[in-house]
Amino acid sequence: ICIVGADRVIVSGDVINKIGTFLKAIAAKEFNIPFYVAIPTNTIDWKTKNFKEVKIEERNNNELRKMKGLDEKNKLRIVDIYPKDSKSYNPAFDITPKNFVTKLITNKGVINSNINEILNLKKWQTLIKKKI
Repeated sequence: ICIVGADRVIVSGDVINKIGTFLKAIAAKEFNIPFYVAIPTNTIDWKTKNFKEVKIEERNNNELRKMKGLDEKNKLRIVDIYPKDSKSYNPAFDITPKNFVTKLITNKGVINSNINEILNLKKWQTLIKKKI
């Protein structure tokens, strides 16, 4: 079993998390390993229904370009490892499509990662709030 957390799950069931989560999901699927996402329900983005609406935050390109190392005089320096005019893409998050997710583990129970079950969670939360 593979269990990850998530920064955000949208209503469709797609998961937004730190870069590399999607690769874990692909590997899990390839080797028939169940892939679960553990989240509190306040992680669910009730307004976003399509992953195409999600803006992925990008990190500074210097994280990729710069590297610390010792120079020929054994002094620590920061150097560029590729030319400054080279383009790079350094996303902080990736999107794991719902079809790679076995189940969502929430504080309200374990559900399938799809719009119907996620919306049922919202209905359940609304009923609980009305009773309190």
